Amino acid sequence: MKLLDIGEVAEISGLRPSALRHYEEVGLITSVARRGLRRVFPPEVLLQLNLIAMGKAAGFSLDEIAGMFGRNGLPDLPRATLEEKALELEQQIRKLTALRDTLRHVAHCRAPSHMECPKFRRLVSLAGRKAAKSGGKRRKRVAVKRAVRR
Repeated sequence: MKLLDIGEVAEISGLRPSALRHYEEVGLITSVARRGLRRVFPPEVLLQLNLIAMGKAAGFSLDEIAGMFGRNGLPDLPRATLEEKALELEQQIRKLTALRDTLRHVAHCRAPSHMECPKFRRLVSLAGRKAAKSGGKRRKRVAVKRAVRR
C-alpha cells in the first residue's frame, strides 16, 4: 500500500492542502503518519474525497457528510437521508426546469410587450403561487427537523 503525502493528495484531488487540513480537523479524513512536517494519507482518502465532493454538490453540509463515514473512515451511507436529499433535488430540478422554460419563452415571445403576452402572465402567476407554497413547506420541514433533533 503506497501512502500519499498531502502534496500528492492535493495534486490528484485538485484540492488545496489547506482544504485537506480542514477536512482532517473536522474529522472527514485522517492522516496515518507524517513525513517530516507533511501529513501522509492512505490511498482510500481519494475515495473519501470523491464522496465528500459528491455530498457537497448534493447540498449536504460538512457535518452531515461527516456522519456518513463510520469510525474506520469507510462510507456508512444513511439510505433514508440520501433518498430524502434525492427527492429535494428532484423538486429543485422541476423548479429550475420551469424557470428555464419561462425564461426561454420570454426571450422568444413575439408579443410587443411581455405584459401583453397571456402565456407570460400565466407563467409568472403560476411561479408566484408555487414560490409562496414552497416557502411555507420549507418552514414546516425545518421546524419538523428541529423538533426531531431535540
